[in-house]
Amino acid sequence: MINFHKQLATFAAAAAVSAIALAGTASTSLAQEVTLRMHQFLPAQANVPKNVLDPWADKVEAESGGRIKIERYPAMQLGGKPPELIDQVVDGVVDIVWTVAGYTPGRFPRTEVFELPFTMTDAETVSEAYWKLAEEEMMDTEFAPFKPLALWVHGPGVIHSSEPITELSDLNGVKLRAPTRVTNKLFSNLGATPIGLPVPAIPEALSKGVVDATVIPWEVVGALKVNELVKNHTEFPGKAIYTTTFLFAMNKDKYESLPDDLKAVIDANSGLEFSKFAGKQMQADDAGPRQAAVDMGNNIITLTPEQASQWEAAAQGTIEEWTAEMDEKGLDGTGLRKRAAELMSN
Repeated sequence: MINFHKQLATFAAAAAVSAIALAGTASTSLAQEVTLRMHQFLPAQANVPKNVLDPWADKVEAESGGRIKIERYPAMQLGGKPPELIDQVVDGVVDIVWTVAGYTPGRFPRTEVFELPFTMTDAETVSEAYWKLAEEEMMDTEFAPFKPLALWVHGPGVIHSSEPITELSDLNGVKLRAPTRVTNKLFSNLGATPIGLPVPAIPEALSKGVVDATVIPWEVVGALKVNELVKNHTEFPGKAIYTTTFLFAMNKDKYESLPDDLKAVIDANSGLEFSKFAGKQMQADDAGPRQAAVDMGNNIITLTPEQASQWEAAAQGTIEEWTAEMDEKGLDGTGLRKRAAELMSN
């Protein structure tokens, strides 16, 4: 009987040790599981969420073995306006954002070098140069308050307008929505009346006549139904009249709080290669909405090289103004332009 009681006590002790061990394992496992909230300004069905952000999030979730879960919040579902996204991620209101650098004018001045008129060649090349220049010039300056996951640009900018725009004089008096400080300056210098608006505000602004035209790449035209609101689309051969720089960023403290193996998953899916992929994908996504506009019978105006050269000559003043402004701020605008050109030509 004594042996039987001893055996019971031994079993009970072993069970207690096992329970404690299991509890410890469970708490360790739970501590290493993380949910990240990703916030951005476009509807979920738009090309960037569908073809860039969601694939990134899916891959991170899979490669973490399900220990990272990424909640996706499109169309500003967590509140605020698009220009507030960068502060949301800096302040830890959300964990990850995708946004336009130029939505906060003056905050990321070096990024503007890639937005200068007739600088952009193709989105993959420029996105690669953007990430490399950021590593050289921006990670410890403009981007220090957050962790950049990727940096890229969209495909060639296109003018979408109520009335056809071919000659420079066609811009006179046109109320034109532009995305950033550089593009607003450009179109003001070219004779338009620029109105700065985030992308989600474009459909209402066009339908109510607040603007007569907008500049956006083809890839987002379908999601915004711009090809139904205006019927004229002006394209530039060769170098694009403009592009826009994007930020895909993570809260620094949240990243640092991750265990090393989960940091490694984030790192493996971020940086140069993902930046190149995102730019290339955005430009590839131009084709579908453009074809839809063609199928609707819209007026696609592709400028001749001679016409485009007139626009390019007229845009030189904007480039010179920007360079002088950066030089005055001690940011070496001349050097930034030279280095960006070197990186894009490699």
